[in-house]
Amino acid sequence: MSIRRILVTGGAGFIGSALCRHLVGSGYQVVNLDKLTYAGNLDSLRDVSGSPAYSFHRLDICDEAGVLDILRRERVEAIMHLAAESHVDRSIDGPAAFLETNVVGTFRLLNAALAYWRELEPEAQRRFRFHHVSTDEVFGDLPFDSGIFTEETAYAPSSPYSASKAASDHFVRAWHETYGLPVVLSNCSNNYGPYHFPEKLVPLVILNALEGLPLPVYGEGANVRDWLYVDDHARALELVVTRGAVGESYNVGGRSERTNLGVVETICDILDRKQPLGGGGRRRELITFVKDRPGHDRRYAIDASKIERELGWRAEESFESGIEKTIDWYLANEWWWRPIREQKYAGARLGAGG
Repeated sequence: MSIRRILVTGGAGFIGSALCRHLVGSGYQVVNLDKLTYAGNLDSLRDVSGSPAYSFHRLDICDEAGVLDILRRERVEAIMHLAAESHVDRSIDGPAAFLETNVVGTFRLLNAALAYWRELEPEAQRRFRFHHVSTDEVFGDLPFDSGIFTEETAYAPSSPYSASKAASDHFVRAWHETYGLPVVLSNCSNNYGPYHFPEKLVPLVILNALEGLPLPVYGEGANVRDWLYVDDHARALELVVTRGAVGESYNVGGRSERTNLGVVETICDILDRKQPLGGGGRRRELITFVKDRPGHDRRYAIDASKIERELGWRAEESFESGIEKTIDWYLANEWWWRPIREQKYAGARLGAGG
């Protein structure tokens, strides 16, 4: 594929900003379209913001006419759609925003993409891709001791968040089957790494542990997630949009299943080694078990065999190496997380587990 100009929706978010940094560093022209909600942060793009290969447009994906105008002006060759509300706890408390962004927003974006694609010359139409980036949570959950998600696993979402993402997946496939829009899809496991918004489990635990605050864990911490380092995910996304087969979906996982409690304990132990608490205390003593949330999925596990076999992708980071890099980044980059941490929405209750 000769795709070089890519529009990334949600490029100021955690995964989106990692993708933008990766694509610019790999020689692509990147157009970042982001509404800049609470989790969008242009500071995450400081390394590429001055590059002539990068541009930013503040826009809601629900603005169909605005999106179409940007596609035309920027001569976009592919769309990588990551813009989404993504926090399960927030979806339980306020599902309407998830319906609006994840379902209606994707619908509006698909309409704009289809109108733009139909205007292209035949060769440009052949190259064009709409890459929809989704989650393993659309598959529901698995027993603790068996099973794994493949691309053929039936959808069984448990939360308003996962239901909204499942709906958006179906709309993307429908626009391919009905209108011929050339789409590819990917479903990823739990990401972690630098620039992760501090309401999520890994950054919340790192920062609370640094400050000697309670480390909230849902239930008994037995829920299992497959953990994927965000830069490994960005490499996978590039392969899917440039080499993935039209109409196909690809599961992306790190082959690193851990219980939520195990993740928290690992972070505690690494921080105890790197930056011991005063008085010789151990950070595991800060772990606080809180009431489990409704519909909390037991276990996610991704079979990444298809993307490994067909596109040659492999996760480069183990959980141990990736979490060490992540902790080192937070230790070295207080400039990024401190202003977020001081906002009212960075409460200690958020992020209590996967």
